[in-house]
Parts: sequence; C-alpha cells; structure tokens
Amino acid sequence: MSKVFYVTTAIDYANAAPHIGHVYEKILADFLARWHRLDGYDTYFLTGTDEHGEKISKAAAKAGKSPKDFVDELSEGAFRALYDRLGISYDDFIRTTQERHKRYVQQVLQKVYDAGDIYYAEYEGLYSVGSERFVTEKELVDGILPGDSEPPVLRREANYFFRMEKYRPWLLEFLQNSPEFIQPAGYRNEVLEMLKEPIGDLSISRPKDRVPWGIPIPWDEGHVTYVWFDALLNYVSALVDKGNFESHWPHAWHVIGKDILKPHAVFWPTMLKAAGLPLYEKLVVHGHILALDGRKMGKSLGNAIDPAEVLEKYGLDALHYTLLRDTTLAADSPFGEPVIVSRLNSDLANDLGNLLSRVRTMLIKYCGGALPEPSPAGSQIAREGVSLAARVRPLVRELRFNHALEEVLQYVRSLNKYVNDSKPWELARDEANRKALDDVLYTVVEGLRIASVLLEAAIPNKARELRQALGLGDYGVADTERWGLAPAGTRIPEEAPILFPKLEALEREGKGQEGAKPEAAGGKQEAKPEKAKQPAPKAEPAPANGPITIDDFARVEFRVAEVTACEKHPQADKLLVLRLDVGDHTRQVVSGIAQWYKPEELVGKKLILVANLKPAKLRGVESQGMILAGEDAEGRVVVVTPEKDLPPGAKVR
Repeated sequence: MSKVFYVTTAIDYANAAPHIGHVYEKILADFLARWHRLDGYDTYFLTGTDEHGEKISKAAAKAGKSPKDFVDELSEGAFRALYDRLGISYDDFIRTTQERHKRYVQQVLQKVYDAGDIYYAEYEGLYSVGSERFVTEKELVDGILPGDSEPPVLRREANYFFRMEKYRPWLLEFLQNSPEFIQPAGYRNEVLEMLKEPIGDLSISRPKDRVPWGIPIPWDEGHVTYVWFDALLNYVSALVDKGNFESHWPHAWHVIGKDILKPHAVFWPTMLKAAGLPLYEKLVVHGHILALDGRKMGKSLGNAIDPAEVLEKYGLDALHYTLLRDTTLAADSPFGEPVIVSRLNSDLANDLGNLLSRVRTMLIKYCGGALPEPSPAGSQIAREGVSLAARVRPLVRELRFNHALEEVLQYVRSLNKYVNDSKPWELARDEANRKALDDVLYTVVEGLRIASVLLEAAIPNKARELRQALGLGDYGVADTERWGLAPAGTRIPEEAPILFPKLEALEREGKGQEGAKPEAAGGKQEAKPEKAKQPAPKAEPAPANGPITIDDFARVEFRVAEVTACEKHPQADKLLVLRLDVGDHTRQVVSGIAQWYKPEELVGKKLILVANLKPAKLRGVESQGMILAGEDAEGRVVVVTPEKDLPPGAKVR
C-alpha cells in the first residue's frame, strides 16, 4: 500500500509584510513535508497567499496602488521571496487571484446554492473589519475580538448566507467521535465548547459596491465572495488543478495558527459537508511566537523580530532547528536571538559539529582519509542507531517535534561519549589495536550518517553538508534502520567547512552561515576604521618581567587537557581551533601554532591549559583559555605536555 501525505499551511493574508509567526508556521509544515518525503511518502506541500477582501482594498488604496499591483508585490516580492530564501520546500504556491482558484470557488458556490444551502437575507450585527466577519458578543474580550486592534462596528446589509447552523449537530457528533481530528487536544476542546450552542449561519458575500475586490458570486454579479469562503477552498482547488485530489485529499493535514481556529474547525468542515466533499485528515494548530519577556510581539512595542534579518544573521538551518526545538504547539512560545545563540552553540556546534570535526581529523590522521571496514552491527551504539527511527517516527506523528529532535541529539551525545570512552588516539599508538581503532571510527561515521538523516527535516542544508564531509550521499529514513551502509574505502574530502561555526564568529563578521562570500573562509578582511578612543588616565607602567607574588601565581589555574579534535581557524591561517577534554567538561581554545603543527598531529595529545583565563575572541572565534608552549633552540614552538600520563582535568601544581 502506497504512503501518501498532503500538508498545507494557512495562506497568508497579503495586506502587510510577513512576520516571524508566518515563518514559524511554514517551518512547521516544511518539517512535516521533508520528514514524510524522507520516510517514503508521496508528499505534496501547499502554501500561498490570500489576496481578496475589504482589508486589502483599504491597504492598497492607502498605498496608492491598485489591489492587483498591491497583492502582486506582496505575494511574490515579500512572502514567496522570503520562503524561498528560507528553503521552504513547497510543491505549489497558490494565490487566490489565480484563475484556477477563482474558477473552482465559483463551481462550489453554485453547487451549494443549487442544493438550497445558500439564501439571501438582510442582517444587522457586530462586524469585525480586522477579521472581515460578523461576530457575537461572546467572542469579544473587553469589547474587542482577540487579534483585532479596534472594536467591531454595527453593520446592516443584505448578503447571501450559508446554512452553517444546519450542520452543527453533525459536526459536534463527528468531533466527539474523532479525538485525533484536531491536535493538540486543547484546541479540540475549545471547538467542542463553541458547538454546544447555536453558531448561526455564515454570511458569504459582500455587496460589490462596498467591497469590489473579490470573486463574483456566479448567480449575482452585484456581490463578491466573502474572503473566508473563498480562501479555505484553496486547499482543494490546488489539488483539483494538479489532478491529484483523489489521491491526496484524504491524507490532508492543515497547519494553522490558533487565531484562525474557528474558520478552519467550524466554517471549513461544514462547507465541505455541504459541497459533498470528504473531510481532511487532521487540523494541526500552533500557538503564537512571543517576545522573550512573554509579551506579544509588535513593531509598536519595539520587540518584533524581522525574519529576513534573523535569516541573514544565523542561516536557515539554525532558524529552522531552533523554532522546532524550542517551541510547543499547545502553547505560546517565547523566542528571540538568545535562544538561537544557545541552541546553535550547544546542540549544533558543540554536539553535532564538534563530533564531525573530531572524526574527520582522526580519519585523515589514522586511516589516510578513507572509511575503514564496517564495524559489527551488534554493538550497543549500533543497536541504538538502527532503532532510533522507530523512536522518532511516533514523536513526529504526535507533533512532538522538540522531543523528536532531542531524541536524535541524545544519540549524537552518546556518540561523543563513545569516542571519549574508546580513546581512538590511544588505540592508534599500537598497531595491535588496528581493528579496534577501525571499529570505533566506522561506528562514529555510521552513527553520524543515521543522525544526519533523522535531522535532515530540521537542518536540510547542514545535514547534507555533514554527509558530504564524510564522502556520503543521500539516504532515506528506512536507510537508518540498517547498519553498515557507509561504504568502506570511501575517501572523505581533504577540506570541509566547519559545519556550525561558533556564533561569536558570525556576530563579529556580520555574516550568516548560508552563502558566505569566499573570503569569509580565510581570505583577507577589509580594514574598518576604528572609533576614536578617549585617552585612558595615565598610570605608572608595570615592569614587563617584574617579580610576582606567590598569591599572584596561585590565582593561575593549570589543568591537563586532552585534544579531542583540531581544525584550522576559518579566518586565519596561523591559528588552530582545538577542542579539549578537561575532565568534567569540554572547551574550545584558539592557538597560534598552525605554523608548527598540522591539526591531526595534535589529536590525542595531552597539553597544559591555563584554565581560568578570561575568554577572548581571536579573529572572531572564542578562545576559552590558553595552552602552554615553548620555543626550542631552532626557534620551533613546541607544546608543553605532562611527563607522565595524567587524566584530563588533573590540576598542575
């Protein structure tokens, strides 16, 4: 039986530029689409823009443009352009001004009208201009509909109405018997409460002389279609146009924000029922993105996040990963740049990127840059790897994306621990340990292959870049359930970029991780004029080599540190970036010894670290301490090592 998956986002209302909430929703849907493709599903992903209605008419007039020019500029130049930069992997981008959509909307309207479920009547009530619909007093909070900026106005006019109340008992019974239809469950309970009382009929047209910008009612050119009856049908019109409605519609998941729950959970199912169309499979509802202090974001509050700026600064993989890792669908989630910094430096740089760097260095040093023969599939780390997909799959289906990602990162951390415990740099000292050394290195490569595939839906570019750094290609989720697919003898590239540079380097240079210019990888930097400095107060100069007291010396903390990975500095030829095991933790140190040591020569060495030195940035990369070195008679710099084999973290007295 073939596996099919259809995922949609709410189409964005094209009356203002996209914000971080739009981006969050698209990344959620993109994750689902990418995951299902990797897991062998025939997947179709739809997004787009909603371009009709009163608000757009007013916004266009205010901008001095025609509605068509106004929505063209926003839809293509703002929304679609941003989503393309974000790597959103949609299969179709629908616009409600397209003929394919307008034609289908009129077909459905005519069908429902002919069935007797649309009638003409005059109505007076409270009308929300922000939501473009009539509202009830019960929906208002302090006199305003949540999400609106102004109170509703009293409006009386004659419109066409859809007999929505007729279908309320059916919808109530369906939701009571379908606990999985709306997820998370709290939003389903909210809809059930709505349906316990009459919901009334739905006004589905507006007089053309008041709202000229819309799809004409097919039997009455004096009215245009209400924006919600128009917009919701995009989920079907796109499939009908592509000819895959029958195959994909039964498997549709709608991803929406909680502020449009009622239209999707009440208007939409009753419209489908009246039109004789089957229901979609699942409604996935997410909360809002808040500022880090828990307040709502907004330009007027000065705490809004510009998605384009964040994307430029941190790269699409870090943004995708963090929005998936640090949010939950059932609640509003605080979010900001410090969250990205923390996740990038911990999960992505320290755990994943560091492991890749370590194994590459050791493969080059100990195996001539070629993958060794496969290790046995029966080891604990191998068993955990091949069973990982079985633990991640249900978490994705349950919409627990943060838990799914953490499950994979836990496995990455276990690979790091496996390297530390196995100590391949010690195994390499004796040829009798050759098989054990090969087993360790292959195990780490194969573990990284598995982890990269299971993370690819969240870090699509970097997951492939990781495998390329190991000489590997593309795989699916099913390929993670088999051990030994990394081909023995595969040669890894001699050079590979740092997978996730520590964020300090990006902040200093002002470059994101995607699309960096070639000179960012070690070329010359253009000199920038320094700001004028105020002269410091004069003080007596301290003698350069004067004596210090025992108290001064006691303040310096020396520790033994073992080099677990080493790589060239991305911005400076004379510097190396060392990853050090200091016993109870790891840290990064930058040292100017590239002239005398190749990175692979340092892996496995035990050095002396000045451990309590204040961190400093060397050419944009943070150095958390300093290693001791001396100069021999020929002027060569040599690192200082302990005479005997002391454990990492041991104090030097």
